[in-house]
Amino acid sequence: MFQDITIDELLALREKKEIVMIDVRSPSEYADSTIPGSLNIPLFDDAERAEVGTIYKQVSVQAAKDRGLEIFSAKLPAFIKTFEQIKEPKAVFCWRGGMRSKTTATVLSLMGIPAYRLTGGFRTYRRWVVETLGQLEFKPQVIVILGHTGTGKTSILRQLQNEGYPVLDLEGMAGHRGSIFGQVGLKANNQKTFESLLITDLLKLQQSHYVLLEGESKRIGKVVLPEMVVDKKEAATQLFIRLPIHERIRHIVEEYRPSEHKQELINAFNKIKNRIHTPVAKEIMISLEEDQFEQAVKLLLEHYYDPRYEHAMKQYEHERIIIDASTVTEAVQAVKDYLSQTSSC
Repeated sequence: MFQDITIDELLALREKKEIVMIDVRSPSEYADSTIPGSLNIPLFDDAERAEVGTIYKQVSVQAAKDRGLEIFSAKLPAFIKTFEQIKEPKAVFCWRGGMRSKTTATVLSLMGIPAYRLTGGFRTYRRWVVETLGQLEFKPQVIVILGHTGTGKTSILRQLQNEGYPVLDLEGMAGHRGSIFGQVGLKANNQKTFESLLITDLLKLQQSHYVLLEGESKRIGKVVLPEMVVDKKEAATQLFIRLPIHERIRHIVEEYRPSEHKQELINAFNKIKNRIHTPVAKEIMISLEEDQFEQAVKLLLEHYYDPRYEHAMKQYEHERIIIDASTVTEAVQAVKDYLSQTSSC
């Protein structure tokens, strides 16, 4: 018989990499939000789930169970084979820890495949995320990377993260770059997914002496930062990166790949063009339409982003450490030098 497991037990096993978490909900439920690191092996696909749900509401509970069993029976051999390919210990979960995960765990047990079932399902995990974020006292000092649009702040952080430095990649968790063009070429995450990724990384970094993150606004795309993160960010040490405008333009074009996402860029620009002096806005649109992307970026920086950024910075006067660099690579090294000096003090 299968064994139930609590959310605390599951997360402890995940931390030690001793469990494979398997979400047996439908693909759309999984895509909406799941426990980070989980695989999706759905008991029902979206259409099957909708059909069973309709029968449940319009006919009877027993009729829904009968139809569900009929659907599941047809796919049982392939379902079992998928689980057999996973050699590590497994924990399955659905929304409430109800029929879908119970059915899965029972069938696996009958086939000699041991598996845990998460008590309370994903709903219990979601409650744990909200409560933990609300109660967490984040201990590390926060160091914020600031700079004008195109300075490569996210690239700097990700290079440092790849080298083992403690980084909170808020834009990566949000699936958004935090501007009107921020979703171009990306898939924005919702609040539930963002918070799940955030609390996972916050707990991993809790024993670090410091944590690096980008100077984001409170909202990034579809998500809103928790007050605890906002408060830590506003009290943080600030490293202000300055790059030449030609390097910023080059970096933006490289990052956004405008030839691949031209229409997305035009659609995004249409949302802000009324905020820019009409002749300049017209020139930007022409540049985008004629694939003169460097010129479009230059005009956007000079007439929209830089003035807005300067205005915002004046409202948040704070002692800043200025880092002048010619390239993003130089900026990364300068940040590393600063961190080295700080840690040796």
